Amino acid sequence: MHRIRKGDRVIVTTGRDKGRTGTVIRVLEDDRLVIENVNMVKKHQKPNPQMGAQGGIVQKEAAIHASNVMLLNPATNKGDRVGYKTLDDGRKVRVFKSNREVVDA
Repeated sequence: MHRIRKGDRVIVTTGRDKGRTGTVIRVLEDDRLVIENVNMVKKHQKPNPQMGAQGGIVQKEAAIHASNVMLLNPATNKGDRVGYKTLDDGRKVRVFKSNREVVDA
């Protein structure tokens, strides 16, 4: 079970995009995340007529390490640390450390 998953709202805590928020698009295997409209880079792309892709300079999201982001707590609208808790029915869920609210519904 990972602390940050696809679809979570996160806030960037360090780096060039500090303070920006976004939704996690992809979680990569080496603790890296791709976040919507965060860490944008320019890629020089060759045209591919078979796929109908034009060439040129395109902007895309680059991966950012999971240690540089925090899960956004909707109650406080700030970044919060994540812990785990086992419910009475045996499910293991993520909880915010500050107010012990369950992240997963």
